[in-house]
Amino acid sequence: MKVSGFTYMRNSFKYGYPVIESIKSILPICDEFIAVVGKSDDGTREAIEAIGSDKIRIIDTEWDDELIKGGKVFAQQANIGLKAVTGDWAFHIQSDEVFHEDALAEIQQAMKDNLDNPAVEGFLFNFYHFIGDYKHIGTTRRWHRREIRIVRNLPGVFSYKDSQGFRIYPSEQDYENQTNSRKLNVKLLNARIFHYSYCRNPDLLLGKVKRFNNYYQSQEKTEEQYAAYQTFDFGTVADILAPFTESHPATMQKTIAAQDWTFVHNPKKIALSLRRLMLHRIEQVIGWRIGEYKNYKIIR
Repeated sequence: MKVSGFTYMRNSFKYGYPVIESIKSILPICDEFIAVVGKSDDGTREAIEAIGSDKIRIIDTEWDDELIKGGKVFAQQANIGLKAVTGDWAFHIQSDEVFHEDALAEIQQAMKDNLDNPAVEGFLFNFYHFIGDYKHIGTTRRWHRREIRIVRNLPGVFSYKDSQGFRIYPSEQDYENQTNSRKLNVKLLNARIFHYSYCRNPDLLLGKVKRFNNYYQSQEKTEEQYAAYQTFDFGTVADILAPFTESHPATMQKTIAAQDWTFVHNPKKIALSLRRLMLHRIEQVIGWRIGEYKNYKIIR
């Protein structure tokens, strides 16, 4: 069995992405790792080279401005990595996602056990979404609950929309036209993704949020939206948070120890609509996320 990891990134350090920690977290169970590096000016490429692993192969790219809107460039970059892998399984990890070392044995065993079972086209993972700092996680439907991160290396598999999981298409033309796609049949694993999207220095986070919003709206609208901000206001993502008391991945320990900001959670301030709040309460009682979007089909 051969496992290929892959990711994409650009100017990760400028916006506070833990990209090196991310890559290192799954490198032990990968036979090769494809890093698709968009042209950067913050040392991202050099830092990936400095990992010093002969498993890593860097593909240099320039992001196409025509694909910026709607985040299409994310899928395009993911597909560059996906189509470059040579393994039986393609293990995708995004630059703000990290896996715990304790989960690697389960993941590796699942790939081995299902290698010769074509009915299993990938693996699905639940998320821990860290909000504000490394001690709080988001609990509501504001944060996506699950995503596919491992897919069987099949010709028809492509990154979906703005790199939101994967789907199978009959042909490349169907993918280009976004027609006739099929959801993958996947198994849900116990291993979780540690997602640090809203857990970083608020100065870096403001830059990240503004840059990210530019993919989905005009730059003028983004600048107007954040004109009064000198740093990121965590109150704008106020949510029902839960304390996180478990261990973080080993690759994140130095980053966590170097935290240089203070986050104070105000449980009385919740930026949720009444509808979302009610749906969350129902989910807490019955364990079912009503109307949840699922870009996959879970098989047993």
